[in-house]
Amino acid sequence: QVQLVESGGGLVRAGASLRLSCAAFGRTFNDYVMGWFRQAPGQEREFVAAISWSGGNPYYADSEKGRFTISRDNAKNTMYLQMNSLKPEDTAVYYCAALRSEITTAHTMAALQDGEADYWGQGTQVTVSS
Repeated sequence: QVQLVESGGGLVRAGASLRLSCAAFGRTFNDYVMGWFRQAPGQEREFVAAISWSGGNPYYADSEKGRFTISRDNAKNTMYLQMNSLKPEDTAVYYCAALRSEITTAHTMAALQDGEADYWGQGTQVTVSS
């Protein structure tokens, strides 16, 4: 069974840091673009960050750039999201996703940003209090 499992969420104060992990099981994801999304109650899912198989061209949504860092360790089949200077508006369920590379890495990165994915995790809750 192919599965993505998120962990690392929790309840923190504004300004604190968290590191989310997304562990992949069932296959290697070295040929996949991977990324993070989040969804607040009553809101639509929104893109947070994405990263290629090599980790050489990470991409961030404007609201997260400068505060969040996406990375991946292919040897461990795990992706991470380091979140610093957390704000109450960061409160959401965070999901990891993976999309198999096709055509070009740039094309796949764009598709993932649009919400296209082959696999989704079940999510981990991040709550930031003021």
